[in-house]
Amino acid sequence: MIIPPFPNTTKVLLCQLILERILSNMKNEHYVFIVDDDLSARRGIARLLRAAGHNVREYASANEFLDIITTDDSGCLVLDARMPGMSGDELNAELIRRGIDLSIIVITGDDSLETKREADKMKAVGFFRKPVDGTALLDAVSWALRSSSTNNNHTNM
Repeated sequence: MIIPPFPNTTKVLLCQLILERILSNMKNEHYVFIVDDDLSARRGIARLLRAAGHNVREYASANEFLDIITTDDSGCLVLDARMPGMSGDELNAELIRRGIDLSIIVITGDDSLETKREADKMKAVGFFRKPVDGTALLDAVSWALRSSSTNNNHTNM
């Protein structure tokens, strides 16, 4: 450990480290988009991902998400499989129709065989039952972000 010669130097060094971290995250143009109608689940997942340094955007519905997403956006989508209105499967179909390529991680309170088949059809890179294991989700998001920059998930559909 380096002991700074002046007491305020420690504060300056700490501020520099924090600023470097913020600027590093700002350069990361990948986002983790969370689409879940369950407010507490959405906020909990968002807090976890932000604490891990991810750029996070939250949406309460598929339609709200579709209003903002463009083909220029990159990253991954943490998607609730069952929501009022447009389902996760329908949202994925609309993203494909628009030419938007995001790695998808499905979260659900319903881990029925039908839901698992829908996630498989979406080529989801992860499938989690609520409540989600935080460590496993962080690993899946990191993997999804890495693969989204090298693979095109929807080209084989």
